[in-house]
Order: sequence, then structure tokens, then C-alpha cells
Amino acid sequence: MSSYDYDLFVIGGGSGGVRAARVAASLGKKVAIAEEYRYGGTCVIRGCVPKKLFVYASQFHEHFEDAAGFGWTVGRSSFDWKKLVAAKDAEIARLEGLYKKGLAGANAEILETRAELVDAHTVRLVKTGQTVTAKTIVIATGGRPNPHVALPGHELCISSNDAFHLEELPKSIVIAGGGYIAVEFANIFHGLGVATTLIYRGAEILSRFDEDLRRGLHEAMVAKGIRILCHDTLQQVSNAEDGLVLETLNNGTLQAGVVMLALGRDPNTEGLGLEAAGVAMDERGAVIVDDYSRTNVENIYALGDVTNRVQLTPVAIHEAMCFIETEYKNNPTRPDHELIPTAVFSQPEIGTVGLSEEEAGKRYSELEVYRAQFRPLKATLSGRPERMIMKLIVESASRKVVGAHILGHDAGEMAQLLGVTLKAGCTKDDFDRTMALHPTAAEELVTMYAPSYRIRDGQRL
Repeated sequence: MSSYDYDLFVIGGGSGGVRAARVAASLGKKVAIAEEYRYGGTCVIRGCVPKKLFVYASQFHEHFEDAAGFGWTVGRSSFDWKKLVAAKDAEIARLEGLYKKGLAGANAEILETRAELVDAHTVRLVKTGQTVTAKTIVIATGGRPNPHVALPGHELCISSNDAFHLEELPKSIVIAGGGYIAVEFANIFHGLGVATTLIYRGAEILSRFDEDLRRGLHEAMVAKGIRILCHDTLQQVSNAEDGLVLETLNNGTLQAGVVMLALGRDPNTEGLGLEAAGVAMDERGAVIVDDYSRTNVENIYALGDVTNRVQLTPVAIHEAMCFIETEYKNNPTRPDHELIPTAVFSQPEIGTVGLSEEEAGKRYSELEVYRAQFRPLKATLSGRPERMIMKLIVESASRKVVGAHILGHDAGEMAQLLGVTLKAGCTKDDFDRTMALHPTAAEELVTMYAPSYRIRDGQRL
């Protein structure tokens, strides 16, 4: 008979926490899970899902324009921001209900309260003040937008969380940041008719992605009408009669209806009681874990964004399943963070898996790079001047494909399938042996027979 109230207590109702709680409960463990806001976490409530819905909404104006090239006459169109937000809210509520239904169906106890650690086995439920004990505890509280408090006027700005709940669509917006959140929202707001400026301190947007895709997307966004100011930062934000006034380091004074800060995300550990439980954190407040997601306190694990390893929803779910194998199935399992497919739902879209050309050049002595840039078939009749880029990075000695990168329509869908291919260790010869499916954009991946160039010891040949 256990001396604890629960076999497992999970703090955080996002994708990783819910998966750990639901599966553990289905194995017959006595499980409770606590969430202070809404079940579903960043991805479902204020991240991937609502963002993708907004991406779809923002694309329709181009679809209407393109239709004319295919013989369609499209009448006058208009956009209703409040209707989009209401539809999004209804879908998010439905998904949150499914998360709770799954937990309840597995007999996990669902607690709608903030939970804080008192010690390594004790949790305080803030709403009631009650304390409970658990043999094992999982921290899965995710991350939150960095408020950038050093910026004078930061309190006048919004985060990506707030962007989903704006009362009115602004006439203009300035977005600070150059990562995928900033880039995606710049495309969303522009597509919905908002005059959009992106300001970023770096030399080019999307610093962790392949250079060709970064440049290609930058050029496409500017061609659409998005203003991008690199090598620049906000210095101050203040109120004005008709909106906000922004002082920049290198581009003088800007004006905007809304300023959005997308300057990174921080692990959500503040006030969680980790110090009281003896759980170690790094300088950013991320929970430090070993290869099995275990903290320095033997019975406490941490999953997902709160560990600041790879901030992606499927990764948190994978880490949760590895925790289940390790803790409850006597099968110690390390999360596999190699070759993770990722996408930027920009317009055009980026899909990528494996090493960029720059990363591969540092790791391998000789590479072959296969690169194709072309106008997709759909753009020929629409008249849209877009270009797709496809790129394969091949390690010369083994012929193994170590990176695959796509810019263009459905790039994320293709990257998911390429993830299987690269995970299986396929070589360029395997790609060459594969028959092309015509006419598709993806056929370019198996018809690039000769390398565009080679790289030896970091130098392009």
C-alpha cells in the first residue's frame, strides 16, 4: 500500500503533461494532473493550432487573386476579424474538451488549479491551499513569451499569446523578433491586410535555418509588401494620439497601431517551488534533466519546453512516452532528439529536417549539395512570381543525405515524410532510384542527379 496520495502528480496540462498523465493512469496508476489556465497547453490553446488556423485565414486573399488566372471571376470579398476569432475560440474549446475527456477516460484526476512544490514529494494546490503527496512528480509547465522588461514601454506591447485575442484588427503592426513566431505572425497579419514591419537585430531572419531558405523567404516576404528591418532593435515604445511611437536604433521613429514582441520564450518555472524541492535549474530557469528527463531529484522528472531542450509539441509528447517506458515499464528509454522535422508556417512555407549546409560543413569534411529553384506549376497561370527552393545536403563519403530543406507550398508536409527517409538513413542513391511522381513539386527531390556544388573543408568548390 503506497504511503502517498498519488503514484504520479503532473504539474502542467499541455501536450507532454497530459500524455504522461493519461498513459500512466491507463496503466492503473493513481494519477492527478493540475493546470492553472486551460488544458491543452501552448500548442492547443495559444500556439500551433490557433496559429495554423490564422495562417489559413490569411492565405485566402492570394487564393482569390490567383483564381482569375484559372478562369474564375471572384466577386468583392471582405474579412471579419471577430468572426475568425470566434470560430477559432470554438475550435480550441472543442480540443480542450477532448484533452479532458481523454484524461477522464483513463481515470486521471483533473485539477484546475496552480500547483507548486513544497518538497520533493509534496504539492500545494493554490486554489484551495490543500497539500497532497506523490511518489513521482512530473514538471511539464512549458514556456512563456519573454516580456523583454528591459525595453522602455514594454508594457504597451503584446505577445503572441495576446495576438489571438485582439479586440480589433490593427491597421499597422511592428513585430520585434526574427524567429519562427515573429516571421509567421508577420505573414499572418500582412495576409489579413495589416501594414506589417518586422524588426530584427540579426543579419537575417530565422537564424537556425539553412541560409538559402532564409534569404529566399526574406525576398518573398519583401516582394509581398512586408517591411523587414534587420540589424536593428527597438529602443523605446510610447503612446501617441493615434497609436504607438517606436524609437529604433538604426531606422529612426516608427509608428504602429500595435507592437508585438516575439523575442524568445522562457521556461515557465517562476514561483513553482523548484528550489524548495531541491530541483536544479540553469541560468534561464530551465529545469536541468538527464538523458531520461529525470532531474537531480530522483523522483522528479521534467518534460517539454520547461527543460529548454527542443521546444516543439511532438517532442514533449515523445519525451512523455519515454518517461512512461522508463518509470513504469522497466525499459529505460532516452528521448531521441536527432533528425526532427520542423516547419515555419510562413508564406511561402519552410520545411526542413537534418543539418543545414552551414552545420553540415562544420561536421563533415566533404559535402555534395543538390539545389533546385523553380517556379511551381500553380504560379504559371496565376502569374504570381514565387519560387520554390529544394535542397539536399549529402555527406560525400557515405552518400548519406544529412539534410533536406524546402521553401514553398506544402513544405511542412514534405518535411514530415523526408523525416522518415532521413531517419531511415537513406542515401542519395536511394533518392536517385526512386521514381518521380509527375507533375508535383516534390519530384524535384528525386530528380536532382548532379550536385549543384561541393564543399570541402568548409570551402565551396
